[in-house]
Amino acid sequence: MKNHNIELHVLKVRQPIGEFFIASIQPKVLVDISYADVRRLAEEERDVEKYLGIQRPISLKRIKDIKQYIEGRDATFPTSVIISVDERCAEYEPKTEFTGILRLKPYLPEKGVNEESIPINRIAKVLDGQHRIASFLSDDKQLTFDFNDRNFDINLSIFIGADISEQANIFATVNLAQTKVNKNLVYDLTELAKTPSPHKTCHNIAVALDRETTSPLHKRIKRLGTATPGRQFEPLTQASFVEALVKFISINPVDDRNDLLNGKKLIPANNDELQKVPFRNLFIENKEVDIAEILYNYFNAVKKKWPKSWDDISKTGNLLPKSNAFKALMKYLKDDVYLQIVGDEIGRIPTTKEFSKYFSKIELNDKDFTTRNFSPGSGGQSTFLKMLRGEIGVDDMIEKKRN
Repeated sequence: MKNHNIELHVLKVRQPIGEFFIASIQPKVLVDISYADVRRLAEEERDVEKYLGIQRPISLKRIKDIKQYIEGRDATFPTSVIISVDERCAEYEPKTEFTGILRLKPYLPEKGVNEESIPINRIAKVLDGQHRIASFLSDDKQLTFDFNDRNFDINLSIFIGADISEQANIFATVNLAQTKVNKNLVYDLTELAKTPSPHKTCHNIAVALDRETTSPLHKRIKRLGTATPGRQFEPLTQASFVEALVKFISINPVDDRNDLLNGKKLIPANNDELQKVPFRNLFIENKEVDIAEILYNYFNAVKKKWPKSWDDISKTGNLLPKSNAFKALMKYLKDDVYLQIVGDEIGRIPTTKEFSKYFSKIELNDKDFTTRNFSPGSGGQSTFLKMLRGEIGVDDMIEKKRN
């Protein structure tokens, strides 16, 4: 793993859920990228299980049995370990229609960007196969790699950019197909995956805005971090959309999910709470359409301000249509725009014209959305947000780049 980067030769698989990749990987490498997730196996619930509101029992005996089994001369794991990888940690280089190189790497946000880094041992979220991976670790508390390295590669299925709703769907689907999983869990998983939650609502809105032909986000959202067949340009990942929107709805989405799962009614937010999560009561009142319409009008205003950049289908050099610009625009909407427009009428749907007023004084023109002005990654996101807020102007940005 030179420079902590991992290069895998992969096969691309197309299925109704989207695209994913299949690879052969050495146990040591798989442990390296999933260590943090596997370690939580013995310490706490994983994200998917929290989202579903379940506790999947951990069987130390099962790990011990698998550990003994893999030492045998005829050991085999013919079925895939399944992982989900953040799209910021993955780059895919196609070689043929169905083959290519998938590069996995840590993510380190640029200075000034309020995002968590993703180290090498947290690249992979394990959706299925935790016990098999754990069988390659030592029995002590250090959980270090402990396997006599022989010809034992692991069959790996890799989903890129799956949001938590998609991860739960995959988790449920896989476990329904496994007869050795606790039957009560098997019977419950399908309904659990469908239970309302802040993430599920954000997922639904992403799908709706992507499908609606008049939407400014029509056919622009990648469902699983890879291109949808038949589409030329999908600059925005669904995971980025969901992660940005959920902050308008819930301070603790997992707690909300568990309360709804347990049949509890969520208490409407008061005015002070709505300053932090302005769409919360719309969520509680099942007004997904209203939230979608707010975003529809807001991004229509963005499109009207910078029409050429918004519709530019080139894949390099234009920040505006991409996930980092989307994150900046959503933060601008939440912290600087929406509450200023609606005042005491939180939940009201502003018009495109109302939103447009907040873009009218911004100096940026279509021609300014270049990599020279906005560096790729989180640095460009930070610069764009400062420009939206009027903290810097075009001249300031150009002067900074010169220095």
